[in-house]
Amino acid sequence: MSIPFLPSDQANGAALCRRAAAVIPGAIPGHQSPALNVPGHFPYFAKRGSGACYWDADDRRFIDFMGGYGPLVLGTAHPEVDAAYTDALKNGNCFNHPTEWTVRLAEALVERVDFADWAFFGKNGADMTYWAIRVAREHTHRPYILKVTGAYHGTEPWCSDTLAGVLSEDKAHILEIPWNDHAALEQTIQAKGDRIAGLVTTPFHHPSYGDMELPEADFLAALRRHCDAVGAVWILDDVRGGFRHDIGGSHRYFSFTPDISCYSKAIANGYALSAAVGREALRPAASRVFATGSFWNNPAPHAAALKTMEVLERDTCIPGMLQRGSEWIDAFLALGKKHGIELKASGTPTLPYIRIAEDPGFFKQQSFCSAAIRQGVFLHPHHNWFIGAAHDDALLEESLAAIDRALGGCSV
Repeated sequence: MSIPFLPSDQANGAALCRRAAAVIPGAIPGHQSPALNVPGHFPYFAKRGSGACYWDADDRRFIDFMGGYGPLVLGTAHPEVDAAYTDALKNGNCFNHPTEWTVRLAEALVERVDFADWAFFGKNGADMTYWAIRVAREHTHRPYILKVTGAYHGTEPWCSDTLAGVLSEDKAHILEIPWNDHAALEQTIQAKGDRIAGLVTTPFHHPSYGDMELPEADFLAALRRHCDAVGAVWILDDVRGGFRHDIGGSHRYFSFTPDISCYSKAIANGYALSAAVGREALRPAASRVFATGSFWNNPAPHAAALKTMEVLERDTCIPGMLQRGSEWIDAFLALGKKHGIELKASGTPTLPYIRIAEDPGFFKQQSFCSAAIRQGVFLHPHHNWFIGAAHDDALLEESLAAIDRALGGCSV
């Protein structure tokens, strides 16, 4: 089978890709596909990791600013989290019933999230966002869900950004407005308000293939006001940002309060888990919406999540991440000025994205990120990056030296 863009400098990675192509549709499917980075330049397979670094199948080391696309808030192979996971695993991995770990984690989330009265668990972010819109519909007995144009909430048909295997009926009751667009919000509420079950947003707008946008001063307040006026449920998709801005949820960082919050990614530092928390008024609807999985209440990921939250709080990780991230962004932008390259930063200190400013087709950005890969730094060309607790001062300084070399050697 002929495979385009096999990496010439990754003998093991190329060999694995050929093997994968024979038995896996697309060889490396989904968001990990090389087609979504720069084919032929970026790593194709990982081998091992430690902290904020990992090694590919050809033993090349990279300082990692993706963290598994967000989960590794404490870094790869964190000893305390891994020990909590393996200790819980000693008593069994899968049962006919939940264990005490499920109850303990629900209690911990309700204690930390200021508006939460209950918690519900799954495995992926898409599990929770889809379940949450069903809860909103059950609570209100209304069909429509309002979302932000270009926002990513998972791969379920209702929000899929591709049309493969998706029917028009799947999106028939989904309404969209641009982020920070007060006029579109007003118009949509006036037209459909009495039939809108819920509003789904992220805490700030973080699309792929575009700059992130923070909320304007009164946009979040307007969302809350309109939800209350028409009785709609505000669902916060905090899957990407959760536990990276505030231990109690990103809504506290941005000073607003939703009705349901959905978490995954960083909740268990890489172990498969997702959660939703919500208000008391939604408890009856949440209890009626049936969603389940054979592995959703496995105890070990819940134990890992409890340990992750404990470490984040004990070591005041999140304030440190925010501070170091802010300083790193400033230093990164200064390197652009040094090389006469205009850079644009967006997002937050723990979910930053920096790109070549004048680059509508992302070709310059791809060239720069490919140069960074050659210098041992993994920066995704189109997706936001992540700063975690394992990005200490020494590692960030090392990354900036490599980025300095990459900016001096790329074709921009």
